[in-house]
Amino acid sequence: MTQHTDILIPHKTCWRIAPAGRFAFIDDGAAYFAAARQAMLQARHSILLIGWDFDANITLDRTPDGAEDEGPARLGDFIIWLADRTPGLQIRLLRWDTGAIKSMLRPSELATVIRWKMHPRITLRLDGAHPPAASHHQKIVAIDDALAFAGGIDMTMQRWDTPEHLDDDPRRTTPRGRPLPPWHDATSAFDGPAARAIGDLARARWLAATDEALPPCPAPHDCWPKDLAPTFTDVSLGIARTLPKMDGQDPVHEIEAAWLAMIASAKRMIYAESQYFASRKIAHAIALRLTEDDPPEIVIVTPHSADGWLEPIAMDTARAKLIEALARVDHKKRLRLYHPVTAAEAPIYVHAKVTVVDDDLLRVGSSNFNNRSMRLDTECDVILSHPRAADLRATLLAEHLGTTPEVVTSTLAETGSLIATVEALRGPGRSLVPYVLPELSSLAEWLAENEILDPNGPDEIFESLSKRGLYKGWQHLLRGRFRRAPR
Repeated sequence: MTQHTDILIPHKTCWRIAPAGRFAFIDDGAAYFAAARQAMLQARHSILLIGWDFDANITLDRTPDGAEDEGPARLGDFIIWLADRTPGLQIRLLRWDTGAIKSMLRPSELATVIRWKMHPRITLRLDGAHPPAASHHQKIVAIDDALAFAGGIDMTMQRWDTPEHLDDDPRRTTPRGRPLPPWHDATSAFDGPAARAIGDLARARWLAATDEALPPCPAPHDCWPKDLAPTFTDVSLGIARTLPKMDGQDPVHEIEAAWLAMIASAKRMIYAESQYFASRKIAHAIALRLTEDDPPEIVIVTPHSADGWLEPIAMDTARAKLIEALARVDHKKRLRLYHPVTAAEAPIYVHAKVTVVDDDLLRVGSSNFNNRSMRLDTECDVILSHPRAADLRATLLAEHLGTTPEVVTSTLAETGSLIATVEALRGPGRSLVPYVLPELSSLAEWLAENEILDPNGPDEIFESLSKRGLYKGWQHLLRGRFRRAPR
């Protein structure tokens, strides 16, 4: 069996390596919200919520078996109730400043923010410690230095869903009852010294954003969610970061280095889920592998289109341009992109950021396959090597293909091919749909090729257009190693 124990190198591909007695991969928002609620109920000293966004109006679900605790369901009320219930508990929330402005102007949100600000043991601060056009994108929770969550799920609107991704789920609504589309996401939970390391990371981010130094928590205790089953036990986690270059802050590119090392290390296959596919460095690393005589298979699950009104112009077009270029070197047809759809064949939005390399290397975090995640935004990923990471890949593929992990595993054993397995199990209804290159407008191509909305770091925001571009650094491939993409 392939092992990747040498991927994690402190100060290069990760910040720290720390053990965890329990590690849980959490698939989709319903399970995450329930687990986070259960964990916060056990907090004694400190809850640090560090995120891109928090919506005080969302509901944190009750325990999966339906047994209700005594706290209110709404996040804003629950936070206040927790602080009132537990003397000595400090609750701190840090959210990206630019993204918070619009939501905090809503009357219901503003009312809760005022109540939070009035509470002596609840502190809400906005994180503006980032370059222009950047965002704070980490999604981490640290509870008493005893339990941590790290991944891609924000405690905000639209994130709640189950792995079933039902077409008409009456629970998947806004606080006002408006139906929301299916949403696929992922995060992780872990304890032990790895959780304390996330506590250190959260305090470092708090210091950077607020100039306030927080002390570590005394005497960590067990606050593992009672309904959350560990996926793995006794593992070592690598914690990787992206920190942008700023005055007084050296850039940190551990996530980029980890991505490149993981792609280079693959022997047989890479399975990835990403909201975007727009990073020229990731695409270049994949191109180098595809030109080999016997390349690994690479399957990437992405949304049909990026969320929002501006993101599709930049991200979807960049994806199309990069995939078109990669097709020219994919002489063994080892690269596939797919979109998940529901039983009624409606798109499922992919927000998860997950990778499984071969059978043992797992990464889950906040970073996407885009330039911002490598150089401009703040990010946090966790990486581990475990011989049963292939089970998670089977579970995710089964979710997307409307089958069982056992069927995925047995089909993969028969075919020996990840792509052949997906193709054998695809069909009408709940399934994976192959990506098709779209027709692109000249404006969209210009925006994508010049990385107007996805710069590769703070320096490139102010770099002339003649010096940037999707294919920067690809010259040796473009000059002769590319083949014509099939039409």
